[in-house]
Amino acid sequence: MRVHIATDHAGLELSAHLVAHLVDAGFDVIDHGPSSYDAEDDYPSFCINAAEAVAAERGRGLDSLGIVLGGSGNGEQIAANKVKGIRAALAWNLDTARLARQHNDANIVAVGGRQHSLEEATGLIDAFLAEPFSGAERHARRIGQIAAYETTGTVQG
Repeated sequence: MRVHIATDHAGLELSAHLVAHLVDAGFDVIDHGPSSYDAEDDYPSFCINAAEAVAAERGRGLDSLGIVLGGSGNGEQIAANKVKGIRAALAWNLDTARLARQHNDANIVAVGGRQHSLEEATGLIDAFLAEPFSGAERHARRIGQIAAYETTGTVQG
């Protein structure tokens, strides 16, 4: 599986750790930056680039997920969710990481680097990447409604 990762300065240390951890675990990791610390960096471009890559690959039927990191993960999640076809979820515990995949078929997870220890954050990422989408009809229906709104601007149901 390919994993796209992006961060801002607040998640840079966590990002470097996760890249090494995921490569060691056999994932194909693409790092969308930044490559060095800059307290004034702007996360939207990094996160949107990662999200666009995930959306493009999934659109081609490839097994691809993403990770966006920041101090809280909120802004990074918002940026990623602006990309059509992306469902980015903020994970703050193991249940929210797993449920994001299981119920929402989230294709990007957002984590706050200042909110968790390195070990906790790694556990959230591992849980997210390991959890499959349940495929339950009610969840698929709801995801379909979100996708339809994204395309048409009309809410169904």
